[in-house]
Amino acid sequence: MYTREIRNPGPSLVERGEPLQGTWLTAFDEVDLLTIRKPFPFPVPVPRWARNWRLKEWQTFAVQDDRFFLSAAAGNMKSFRWVQVFLYDKEEGGQIRYRKLAPLGGWRMPRSLANSSIDCRFSGFFFRIHHWLDANTVKIDLDIEPARSGASFTAHLEYAVDPRRCSPVTVSLLLPKDRCFYACKSVTPVQGDIVFGGRHLRLDPARTTGFFGDFKGYYPYRAFWTRCTGTGFDKAGRRYGFSVAENRTLGSFKNNENVLWVDGNPTPLPPVRVTMPGGPEAEWVIQDVEGMVDLVFTPKESFRSGCNLLAVRAEYDTPLGHYNGTLVDSAGNTVDLRNHWGMGENLYMRL
Repeated sequence: MYTREIRNPGPSLVERGEPLQGTWLTAFDEVDLLTIRKPFPFPVPVPRWARNWRLKEWQTFAVQDDRFFLSAAAGNMKSFRWVQVFLYDKEEGGQIRYRKLAPLGGWRMPRSLANSSIDCRFSGFFFRIHHWLDANTVKIDLDIEPARSGASFTAHLEYAVDPRRCSPVTVSLLLPKDRCFYACKSVTPVQGDIVFGGRHLRLDPARTTGFFGDFKGYYPYRAFWTRCTGTGFDKAGRRYGFSVAENRTLGSFKNNENVLWVDGNPTPLPPVRVTMPGGPEAEWVIQDVEGMVDLVFTPKESFRSGCNLLAVRAEYDTPLGHYNGTLVDSAGNTVDLRNHWGMGENLYMRL
């Protein structure tokens, strides 16, 4: 069975100007990729402003209970910044979507998740993310005014990031040409309130599971990847979550970002291959060569966004759908998924 070492992190991801490579439990105290001495394979030093322009950063969140699925994301791509929110009723099929995009990067994504916050503001749109891992929580506040796209929307969500109950997993991976990619992910119980269209949803942490991810990287001018994420409860009542990706990272068998959580305990997963014989709108087949990942993702609702302006192009397709198949944890226990809701991500960037 596949294994890889998961270590305890030190104070910083970058030591003496070099990024560490590996997998760690919990987040680093500081992640500042601008302190990397030589992030590009150029013979001359690259100015800090140029390094900052090439550094792409974003955070994603997903929350679901028995009926509703909420997804939210915010990113700073330096050539543009964006936020999006998506709420889906799994019983009736109704959905609410909000998306904002603006040129140039006006937000500074946090270098630490211990105690930091970021406010993403647009006209009629407020999105605050408060990372408070030193108090075992991540909080989200959304306040969206009514517009032609739909009714007003308000949400307050709290992720219970208690290391004794659920362990975040941090990875630092190598991209082609010695570029660095960082991610911190976790699956946790979530409590909170959502108000929209005259309805008030109170989220019960005993039945509500959330995923969050913090991503940073010196991506190539052209970059693409496919990521699959799901959360919920299996037939045995265990809370599970998984996040697997196929991308351009090097040495992926030794080190990758693929993780399965069962009742808060993480299991490193091997590299996966995601194939789409009928295209991205049909079934996605997600498999590995170790027999730990064997899933089929069937998109039900698609949410596409992007930016296309001269030399800048980004296409972000995040379908919501059903996962069917099996996952295997480090103890050899099987997690069976039968029409469990989750999301896929199919992203292409040229920026």
